[in-house]
Amino acid sequence: MEATLPAVPLTVEGSSVLHQMFRLRWPAWKAAGASTREEALAEAVAVLGGMEQSAVYSLLGHKGDLLLIHLRPSFEELNQTELRLAALKLADYLEPTTSYLSVVELGLYDSSLRVYKGLAERGVAPGTPEWDREVEEALAQHRKAMAPRLFPAIPESRYLCFYPMDRKRAESVNWYCLPMEKRRSLMREHGEIGRKYAGQVKQIISGSIGLDDWEWGVDLFADDPVAFKKLIYEMRFDEASALYALFGPFYVGIRLPVGELGERLKIGL
Repeated sequence: MEATLPAVPLTVEGSSVLHQMFRLRWPAWKAAGASTREEALAEAVAVLGGMEQSAVYSLLGHKGDLLLIHLRPSFEELNQTELRLAALKLADYLEPTTSYLSVVELGLYDSSLRVYKGLAERGVAPGTPEWDREVEEALAQHRKAMAPRLFPAIPESRYLCFYPMDRKRAESVNWYCLPMEKRRSLMREHGEIGRKYAGQVKQIISGSIGLDDWEWGVDLFADDPVAFKKLIYEMRFDEASALYALFGPFYVGIRLPVGELGERLKIGL
């Protein structure tokens, strides 16, 4: 019977998420007159300050100077935000280095197995109207119960660590060929490590399969950046990461209140 059950776990989705990374064109910025810079900064501060659920970070390292995170109810609103920022005078001095598009996602391994097995025991076949109706009812309950996690506020923590990741699909090691029971067990172990850091690190997990180049985006927020290192290092030793995870580039930034944007961009002038 289990062989006939769907292999795909149920998920519920929430906020649409866009990460934008920029490098400041310092030569052009320095060459601009003081009045031009002040005007551009005043406009940017006014626009960004009026955006709810957006945050600005000063990036460390060579991957850029600024990172912006936007959480919105829809892709249309993300697009409006992106276009609004592109129209700023400051945008003439910003070079996009990369971006990342995703949707806040919560995986439901336990609920998936419970719902799938319960339907199968009653003789309800996958893909039938009854199956689809009861699955959607279960999802609706989870969306309501998990609304605060699906539509989170961006934490006020001092530091951000963002990275994309995949699950391996190699011939010898393939996450997607594992039985759902095994994947559930591995994710439980993975989650137990994360919960140990609940008082130090907050996270937002977003799904990006079909939306961007990796499968998930991970945002970690903390007041001590060393907590990122300790958490991710410990997770390297669990089976879900050690055997089945691939990690993309890491971006670490310091929260930059919008009112301090001008001071950040005056450094070096």
